[in-house]
Amino acid sequence: MVRNIFGAAASKTYRCPGCMQDIRPGVAHVVAWPADGYGDESDRRHWHTGCWRARDRRAPGVERSRNAPRYG
Repeated sequence: MVRNIFGAAASKTYRCPGCMQDIRPGVAHVVAWPADGYGDESDRRHWHTGCWRARDRRAPGVERSRNAPRYG
């Protein structure tokens, strides 16, 4: 299931699983959760709209700390 959240309704900061960046309050975004009925609120994920649209074209992301080397 997918739902669009308008900027005025976004009141908390979330972490986008597509880019691992923050979605700040006031930014429109997408909320997605399993449609099978087995999930609960902890299964919802908040995505940037662009990240949601590009999710099938992206390679799996690796979350690194700020001090980790980019290559190697």
